[in-house]
Amino acid sequence: MGTPEPARKPSDHAVWLAFDFGERRIGLAIGNRLTGGARPLLVVAASPVTARFEKIAGVISEWQPEQLLVGLPVMPDGQAHPFAPRCERFARQLEGRFGLPVTLADERYTSALAPGAKGDVGKDAEAAAILLQSYFYGPIDSA
Repeated sequence: MGTPEPARKPSDHAVWLAFDFGERRIGLAIGNRLTGGARPLLVVAASPVTARFEKIAGVISEWQPEQLLVGLPVMPDGQAHPFAPRCERFARQLEGRFGLPVTLADERYTSALAPGAKGDVGKDAEAAAILLQSYFYGPIDSA
């Protein structure tokens, strides 16, 4: 991802929108940099792609985020996860379509920490909220 232009640098009180990108679903969460708070927002079907981006466009229009955050899967040992290139591509698509700065962040353990049963679609949005809060406050410690 390219470096955001200085004019687009988000303010300290900026609204952020986070994405937990998956093959079937994308969890979205909204947060505020000033308070450091984040909450699950919704889950979007990953396909069809046109419908995915229409739904995301509606969320961006409604919430007017200044920054987008996309979870980047990383192996427990810090190595790149095989799914990482797809997340990076999704981040580039967001940046290109919406003209907002996009940051990639290590999403290790976010799904494991999200409440809900395995396969629960709400878990994806919860994971996005955990990702955003961990970005605001620092990395998640697995110990």
